[in-house]
Amino acid sequence: MKFNKIMKVCTMLSCAAFTIAMVTACSDSKEKAVVEEEEVAQAVEVTTAELREVAQINEYSGTVEAEAVNNIAPQSSARIKKVFVEVGDHVRAGQQLAEMDDVNLDQLRMQMENDELEFNRVDELYKIGGVSKAQWDAKKLILDKTKRSLDNLLENTRLISPISGVVTQRNYDSGDMYSSSKPLYVVEQIHPVKLKINVSESLFTKVKKGMDVKFKLDVYGDEEFDAKVNIIYPTINPETRTFVVELKIANNDERVRPGMFARVTLTSETVSRIVIKDRAVLKLLGSGDHYVFVVKDGKAEYHKVELGQRLDDEYEIVSGISDGDVVAVSGHTRLKDGDTVEIKK
Repeated sequence: MKFNKIMKVCTMLSCAAFTIAMVTACSDSKEKAVVEEEEVAQAVEVTTAELREVAQINEYSGTVEAEAVNNIAPQSSARIKKVFVEVGDHVRAGQQLAEMDDVNLDQLRMQMENDELEFNRVDELYKIGGVSKAQWDAKKLILDKTKRSLDNLLENTRLISPISGVVTQRNYDSGDMYSSSKPLYVVEQIHPVKLKINVSESLFTKVKKGMDVKFKLDVYGDEEFDAKVNIIYPTINPETRTFVVELKIANNDERVRPGMFARVTLTSETVSRIVIKDRAVLKLLGSGDHYVFVVKDGKAEYHKVELGQRLDDEYEIVSGISDGDVVAVSGHTRLKDGDTVEIKK
């Protein structure tokens, strides 16, 4: 009887101890859950997405060309009597560049003078009916042919530049025998110069003649130069889906030279776009996708975004977020969709 009472008391003590242990364990679990929940909340800095008017800038590259290029050479092989200009010299239209051997020039002049005398004599006789029209025509034809030959020989004896520009090649020296393999001189007009770029088909209706264009040259670093749209080619290349735009560069100081590599900035229009700090944009590893985390009601929401242009320290966003969205810009690299966040004050 006494033993049963003792067992009953022990049983009651064991139950009490078990109950206390369970209460303590539950209490500890709740406290641990609270701690874990507090640890999950990640501190982030945020920025607000803004809707702005953004100029649509397209970049192209090309090589500067001379406005005009002339190869100066006689029509036939002859000895070069004297050259007058060197590579790098500026020349004007009509300036003599070289003189060829004129051994046949005097002979042809004498022949023309004789043909002219013969024609004048026949012309006087024709006026009084002394010769027929056919005879007059024959003498006139001979005189005209001799004049053309003399003019051609003069042109090929005194080599003249047809344009104003700079000498970029001289392939012979005084005394050399000219052959037709290379021109004697090459003269290029570099005031103005031109630049051709292949522009995307989507801009065909947006590019207009006279538009202002900016460009940079590798040789001058970040210095910007001005150009204007001069010619818009009327057809689209079906293989590249582009069309050619020719830019005109005044080049008054002649710093822009043919052959220089240019990077062209063409502003086609202005549109309303979302803009955010570039730090907000993350790239998904193993793909070309970009995303941001929008902070809403204390949670991080994953949003895939389509990027437009980079604008200094910002990105233009084509799609994926809206005006006024609060977006994480720091502390977000390890976030997952649905994570709890705390905005840093």
